[in-house]
Amino acid sequence: MKLPVQIKGIIFDLDGTLVESSLDFELIRQQIGCPEGIDLLKYVDDLSCQTSQARANNIIIEHEYQDAITAKPIKGMAELISAIEAAKMPTAIVTRNSLAASTMKVKQNAIAIDHVLTREDYPAKPAPDALLAIANQWQIAPKHIMYVGDYLYDIQAANNAGMIACLITHGVESRYQDLADIVIEELNQLLPFIQ
Repeated sequence: MKLPVQIKGIIFDLDGTLVESSLDFELIRQQIGCPEGIDLLKYVDDLSCQTSQARANNIIIEHEYQDAITAKPIKGMAELISAIEAAKMPTAIVTRNSLAASTMKVKQNAIAIDHVLTREDYPAKPAPDALLAIANQWQIAPKHIMYVGDYLYDIQAANNAGMIACLITHGVESRYQDLADIVIEELNQLLPFIQ
């Protein structure tokens, strides 16, 4: 697999990309009354009553916190991040998670990435704002940055930002994988792009 451009920085999604996640989105939807097919975070943002909005946010944060307690690193994560560090390539994490849950996951899984942006920092993916903010901070053109994620919103965010979209599938085909520039089954398949 050869890329037409050189990768000068890598941004990762967190859940399902660097750490395992067992978030039960169906249960969360039930508990906050979010219909199927509507983005959870958008649904909460659009709630007109502040009390309902606060309640829904608290339910999501509680689920994220419980998930953070049990989160384990995804196979190959430590090796990949070490290789990126050795190559002196900048890295960051952009997640739809809350800051509290993200901080816990990064810390307890010893993820050596200091730069973490959450939904509290910028509009949630698929909005490209967080990705573009990092590109700007790094002073690297978006086309030279790879965004690695495991879900449709990750690919859309990368595409919206003009970045290289990499989808990690963990061996499960998805209906949207053709929207990605690169499709990998596991993290170690990214190693050749770094050396």
